[in-house]
Amino acid sequence: MGCCFTTAHQPQNPDSDNDEQHHDAPDTNVNPAEDTDVNPAEVMALSEDGWNNITEQHQEGTAPFRQYTLHELMAATDGFSGQNFLSKGGGEIPNNTYRGRLPGGQRIAVKRFTLLAWPDEAQFREMAIRGGRLRHRRLVNLIGYYCDADERLLVAEFMPNVSLATHLSNSRNRTMEWSMRLRVACYIAEALEYCINEARTLYFDLNPNKVLLDEAGSPCLSCFGLAKNHRKGRCYRTNISYTPPECVSGMVTPESMIYSFGILLQDLLSGKKIPRDEALELVLGKKISIILDSRLNGEYSIEEATVLMKLAYQCLEHNPMDRPTIGDVIATLAQVQNNAGGPSNAIPGTEGQDA
Repeated sequence: MGCCFTTAHQPQNPDSDNDEQHHDAPDTNVNPAEDTDVNPAEVMALSEDGWNNITEQHQEGTAPFRQYTLHELMAATDGFSGQNFLSKGGGEIPNNTYRGRLPGGQRIAVKRFTLLAWPDEAQFREMAIRGGRLRHRRLVNLIGYYCDADERLLVAEFMPNVSLATHLSNSRNRTMEWSMRLRVACYIAEALEYCINEARTLYFDLNPNKVLLDEAGSPCLSCFGLAKNHRKGRCYRTNISYTPPECVSGMVTPESMIYSFGILLQDLLSGKKIPRDEALELVLGKKISIILDSRLNGEYSIEEATVLMKLAYQCLEHNPMDRPTIGDVIATLAQVQNNAGGPSNAIPGTEGQDA
């Protein structure tokens, strides 16, 4: 599962050399390489009133965020049984994800971290409460947590149709049609726009495993991707393939999210990894069909594909300030989708929760 957590950054500001960065937030640990110190001034105090606001102001149709008991989550997952096991996360943040069902029938996903991943109980609680503040129809919303001396558990909405990565790579599934790929791009861009402009949050760990599909086939951005520990003021990243060049030096900004979105968009269009320079040469040479997923069998608009591929490579500009804003991205996608007609949600129903 993948979550964006709050850091009081300024929206994309090309004049600022000191934007708050994803690495600086004590609860937004993501992907692999560089570590930076945490600024204690950025840690927001959580009052009792703040907790009440979280539980009362939840999105319509989404369960209010709350602290569960260990007994509740043990019962929901049948004691974290192998039958309910969904996925395993490794590296710096060992964890397992399980499906569960609450007494009222609501299906949930529970991510169980090891103490190695989150040794600090208070820090884990603060991270969970921050995540519970976020509510959006394009997010897999975090609905609760539990922690004590021995357990670190996050609870989220359950997404039964697995991840985008599974659908793009699994040849046994029906090929994702063009209009559905466009829908994924639009919906995830909306989720990022919420993170950047409304929640004032950085979501860095963006990749196809963090895009989950609900019962209706609607793509949502996982709430678990950024729920990763930092120890002694240091953080750890995971998917280097989606890491922009500037992050090697520890700079993580809204522009970094745009870069990761560009890689995601390229994956959507091509269904495979293509070196940026090679793909750009094909785009400029108007050889789009070579780049696009051959499983589409030509069932797409070459004009739409050209616009989208150019957008992807604008997002991958080496200089962060040369990348489009999230507003620019959404405007381009909306125009293409309007020209294409209604979006599709043609996704085969497959039980699971990858991220």
